[in-house]
Amino acid sequence: MRLPLFSCILLSTLPALAEVDFESEIQPILSEKCVLCHGPDENKGGLRLTGIELASVELKSGEAAIVPGNIDQSHLLDRIHSTDEDEVMPPPGKAEPLSAEEKEKLKQWIAEGAKWPRHWAYRELSSLDKPSLSEGQSPIDHFVAQALKKQKISPSPPADDITLIRRLFYDLMGLPPTPEQVADHLPRFQQNRKKAVERLVDDLLASPHFGERWGRHWLDHARYADSDGYEKDNNRPNAWRYRDWVINAINRDLPFDQFTIEQFAGDLLEKATPDQRLATAFNRQTLTNTEGGTDKEQWRVAAVMDRVETTGTVWLGLTVSCARCHTHKYDEITQKEYYELFAYFNNGDETNTSVIRSEKEFTAWEKAHTAKSAELKKLEAERQDLRASFGERYQSLAHYTAKFLLAAKQQKDDAHRIVLHPKKITGPKGVKFQTNKDRSVLVSGSSPDSGTYVIEGELAPGIVTAIRLEALSDPKLPSKGPGRVKHGNFVLNHIRVLIDGKEQALGDAAANHSQTNWPVTNALNDDGVTGPKGKGWAVGNEFGKSHHADFGLVHPPELQKKTPIRIELKQNYGGQHMIGKFRISVQTSPTLLAAPKPIQDLLLTQQGILSDYTLLNPKQTRQLQDFLEKVDPAIRDKTGEIARAKAAIPSKPEMSVRVIGERSGNRRNTHVFRRGEFKEPLDQVHAGTFASLPPIAHRGENGDRLDLARWLVSGENPLPPRVVVNRMWKHLFGQGLVGTVDDFGVRGDR
Repeated sequence: MRLPLFSCILLSTLPALAEVDFESEIQPILSEKCVLCHGPDENKGGLRLTGIELASVELKSGEAAIVPGNIDQSHLLDRIHSTDEDEVMPPPGKAEPLSAEEKEKLKQWIAEGAKWPRHWAYRELSSLDKPSLSEGQSPIDHFVAQALKKQKISPSPPADDITLIRRLFYDLMGLPPTPEQVADHLPRFQQNRKKAVERLVDDLLASPHFGERWGRHWLDHARYADSDGYEKDNNRPNAWRYRDWVINAINRDLPFDQFTIEQFAGDLLEKATPDQRLATAFNRQTLTNTEGGTDKEQWRVAAVMDRVETTGTVWLGLTVSCARCHTHKYDEITQKEYYELFAYFNNGDETNTSVIRSEKEFTAWEKAHTAKSAELKKLEAERQDLRASFGERYQSLAHYTAKFLLAAKQQKDDAHRIVLHPKKITGPKGVKFQTNKDRSVLVSGSSPDSGTYVIEGELAPGIVTAIRLEALSDPKLPSKGPGRVKHGNFVLNHIRVLIDGKEQALGDAAANHSQTNWPVTNALNDDGVTGPKGKGWAVGNEFGKSHHADFGLVHPPELQKKTPIRIELKQNYGGQHMIGKFRISVQTSPTLLAAPKPIQDLLLTQQGILSDYTLLNPKQTRQLQDFLEKVDPAIRDKTGEIARAKAAIPSKPEMSVRVIGERSGNRRNTHVFRRGEFKEPLDQVHAGTFASLPPIAHRGENGDRLDLARWLVSGENPLPPRVVVNRMWKHLFGQGLVGTVDDFGVRGDR
């Protein structure tokens, strides 16, 4: 039959069908409607539609699903056009049926040779030939000019000087220039624009604000936050230290591969520095749920999943999270591969590390520390000189102390004490002191966690051999005291006695009762430790009762006139463990507390005082000398200077930050979780990456975060360079070369 003329004319004017584009037209059909049954997880009938090599193999039926260029022998077309419910693909209920247009697209694609290119983002990186450039032109200018020429578009004229200055400020600092900054640079632009641009760029790159502008974007990728999130949303007061690390890393031009490695696995580097450990705080930016009743393992697993998926987004540009519960519907990521990636993070424990607060503080500390350390070294040398000449005074000091000990040993009457009348008492802010008729002192007012009571009074002429501290019960105190804490206890960490402004060496101490592991002798030494680890005298299990402690003076002073005395009661245990009522007495009769029992045994014999000190063995001689150095005024004063010099040495400006540390023992196994549910583990898997990307090398039997980081920035993995550069392009130009900056998969833009 002959066609009407108008039909012939119409057919002759129709353009040839455009060649089918696999990635935009065929891949979505296969991903949405075929790979559920014919993908990486399941190959029904032996068919796998993830590449032309697998899609064109001979099936169990003896036929091939796809024969490139031959629609008659491509069995896939028969199945998609079948009207038999047992034959048609996709099977009813598995996926939406193919539309007529989709069927035709598949037919045309096979007829055209079934070209199945590797997804563009997974292709190996390649270098372009260096173009020949005109004066002042960059390679980017060249490629842009080529594209404009193809589309017959004329380039915009060069920006004027003020506009260019403003653009450079926005690009490198993220802020517009001030009018004064424009006025400062403009004359140089008018004299020599090329040199002026170079100078301005150098100035902006050297500005700390450069790191802030570009660090801000990275912190968004790191999901940086200064609170935990979820119901309680607790503060993270030290989170800013990681923020500063990012800014400083950018400002010091840390290479991107090292920037990546340190954030992933700074703790695993050989001889890792505190700053490299700090960098792993990248992986501590996850949400933290501290609500009561939460399952710790559930939220640990959630945090690890977040780290996996952040890696997928930031470095790979892939929607990895889709594979948490099932094999990815579109991209070549199986559920097994998701948990193989999970395994790299599964043994990274949440921990803390100490780092300096800031370079500025550290520099100031280093200067002060050097000066104070030199002063301390000088004082210690002076004390050593005094010790060298100590032998001249050694025997007379020993004899002096022995006389007091012998007198105390021979004393028949009870010790004689005089109650001190406090003239002035000070303590922590808000604490009140009421002196009673019996010269006892009741403490009231605010009840701080810790602090020091300072009692000042006056001594009558005579000798002072010991100080007695009474900790008294009172109905006005919690549990009748003698402490102010709810159960009535207290902790005396240290007692310091100064007579006429000179600190007195204390020999030994005794109490009517001491709590187990908290003897009164703890109060003789100030170890400088505060908090629960700070030792002292306590009276546990004997609450609501009065107690007393005596502290002997090694070298009892003989006062010729009224003399001031100052007693300091240091109570820094915390938790309101402070004395609630006390009284102080001074002893004027000899006491064996002038020296501890081992020293008494050295100085006193059955006949009286040791007369020949050469009879002591070297160990005993050293023991006695150590004790007597407390008595020698010159050495004691120098020791006091040394103690003050040590206290004046500033502490290193350090702070604790949240980081990741690799566990060494009791390592966790990794399993695939059914539908992502951590309580339903399936097959065990080991650390590994995606089959669609280059293989990874492990340093040991099991891979770790350092292996993963090095794989990402090895130069062989094509995704990270593309993803990172595209993201920078977006921040400079407002849109990435690939519009979907976080999705380089088959559903993303090309």
